[in-house]
Amino acid sequence: MRRVNQKLNRILEPKVRLYLIVLAVFAGITCYFQPQLGLIELGLVLLLLIYYLIVRNRRRKEMAKYIARVTNHIDAASKDTMVNSPLPMVIFQPDTGDVIWSNDRFLKITGDREHLFDTKIDAAVPGFSTKWLLDGKTECPTEYKIDGKSYMVFGHVSRSGEGNQTLLATTYWIDITSLARMREQFFATKPVVSILLIDNYEDLIRSTNDKARSSLRSSVEDEINAWLQPSGGLLCRYDRDRYLCIFEEQYLEQFQQGKFSVLDAVHKVVSPNGVNATLSIGIGMDASFGEMMDFASLAIEMALSRGGDQAVIKNRFNFEFYGGRTKETERHTKVKSRVMSNALNELLHTSSEVFVMGHHFADLDAVGASIGICSIARHKGVPAYIIEEPTYYPGSIMKKRISQLPEYEGRFITSQEAMLRLNNKSLLVVVDTNRPEQVIARDVLESASKVAVIDHHLRAADYISNAALNFHEPYASSACELVTEMIQYLIEPSDLLRAEAEALLAGIVLDTKNFTLRTGGRTFEAAAFLRRRGADTTEVKKLFQNNLDDTIAKYDVLRMAKMVHGDIAVSAVPNQVSRVIAAQAADELLNVAGADASFVLYPDGDTVIISGRSVGEVNVQYILEMLGGGGNAAAAGAQVHNSTLQDTLMRLLQAIDKYYES
Repeated sequence: MRRVNQKLNRILEPKVRLYLIVLAVFAGITCYFQPQLGLIELGLVLLLLIYYLIVRNRRRKEMAKYIARVTNHIDAASKDTMVNSPLPMVIFQPDTGDVIWSNDRFLKITGDREHLFDTKIDAAVPGFSTKWLLDGKTECPTEYKIDGKSYMVFGHVSRSGEGNQTLLATTYWIDITSLARMREQFFATKPVVSILLIDNYEDLIRSTNDKARSSLRSSVEDEINAWLQPSGGLLCRYDRDRYLCIFEEQYLEQFQQGKFSVLDAVHKVVSPNGVNATLSIGIGMDASFGEMMDFASLAIEMALSRGGDQAVIKNRFNFEFYGGRTKETERHTKVKSRVMSNALNELLHTSSEVFVMGHHFADLDAVGASIGICSIARHKGVPAYIIEEPTYYPGSIMKKRISQLPEYEGRFITSQEAMLRLNNKSLLVVVDTNRPEQVIARDVLESASKVAVIDHHLRAADYISNAALNFHEPYASSACELVTEMIQYLIEPSDLLRAEAEALLAGIVLDTKNFTLRTGGRTFEAAAFLRRRGADTTEVKKLFQNNLDDTIAKYDVLRMAKMVHGDIAVSAVPNQVSRVIAAQAADELLNVAGADASFVLYPDGDTVIISGRSVGEVNVQYILEMLGGGGNAAAAGAQVHNSTLQDTLMRLLQAIDKYYES
């Protein structure tokens, strides 16, 4: 305070000291020449100095009184403002949470009758966090509810005490209850657009008369109306098997909590030919009506590509999936295969060359499908190249065998060579995957101007969306099955080499586990076609043989397995094993009595690899999708990065628990 007064004195006092010194000097000079006159001048200077000192002291006293009066007024005003503030206020220590002071309005909103001395701020407001104040923010990022009312909190931190070591936070609490209710009502009443599709309509009406078809539609509509009635939504049929539905967003959460019960309700509708109806739902939200309709269309397409009988929600950022736990239904008609074959034929005619690639760590299905595409391109007179990984992969044994043929000399290239050859007329065909992050060469995928996708796995949210041709059938056993069907429409049977037929058959055998899983009538038709083209089942069998060390390693994995939920075998291997051994071990665990599904997981650096298999009702793709994986209901996999084996095992067990709870 003393330093402040001295500074004020220096600022407010007139600068007369210099003038007095100058006058004294001149008086001294005068004394030298005229002593009498000089003494008179010195006396006058002395009088002026005495007058200045008297006036200065008087001004200082008046200034001190003024500052004291103003300070008292400010302190009184500050205290009165804090006590009688129209806003609830509380002062506390943000580092400890100790309350220092609060006004009556804050006491009123917290329901306390006395001042909050010797208590913590989170005791008055449960869950209150002071981190935002310590981070230097002046507005709390979250709102707090007290006694049914919503409050927005503003505040700042100051320092006090000796050395300014004590932190004090002053916060102001603003009642925004009305605003919060209006906001909640706004979001609750936002419209949601959805498309409902009877996805097996053709199978339902097969061999039925008009009366039976009308009755089927009425039964399905009754179930949909009963499900939709509580929301007061609008339902309109705009095609024979499609319905447009609009309802408010506040009811969407109820539908989600109910796991879209209409899916199970529609299953009760049975056609005269014994087929149960299935429903797919695509929902678009958080956009304009036009965009929500587009989102709903994308969602229904996603639901169908994942096998149908499920609900998919699409917003501006991602997809959410509900249902989809039933097995895919085989399509008996080959109309789509013929259409896709014609589309591929048109692409080949306008392409200068073809590049084919599968997923990372390509298996026999990916390699076999790639070889099948090369056989089609060779027949059409278009050069074809297969992009391979530089390191070992399970399909390497097939690559070595097929590359000995003169037709495949120089046909296996690296991704760098593909980038050098790629031009605007090149066609890239991706087989056995639909996810861009799983392809062998992501840069080639992003650089290609024409892309075709042939896959049988359930479509993921981050699928390849810019494909000129997308032959995606989740019911199919393998990519090789789909390519084999296309071969029958595009080339003469005699043009298919024996080694190519064996490569395609090996892919089918791999994904069907020797025709025991995901096998339909069309799978056997494709295998029969390849067998007629000379595919030797004995040679195919040799492709699946293991050496003695791998066999021992596989049984070590089996020895570590434990049963979960009574019907799922889980083996967590502490040491790294090959992916082939892990996959074979997962298959072998299905031979255990009572095991409907199996999971094998093992570490690979800072990544944990999981292989999942199923022969029962358990959908392993649904489970591993929770861990960022994918595949289909009978065979799926996942890679969990930056995780330990135990942490990944816990996440897997939690995903299994969640699957059984849903």
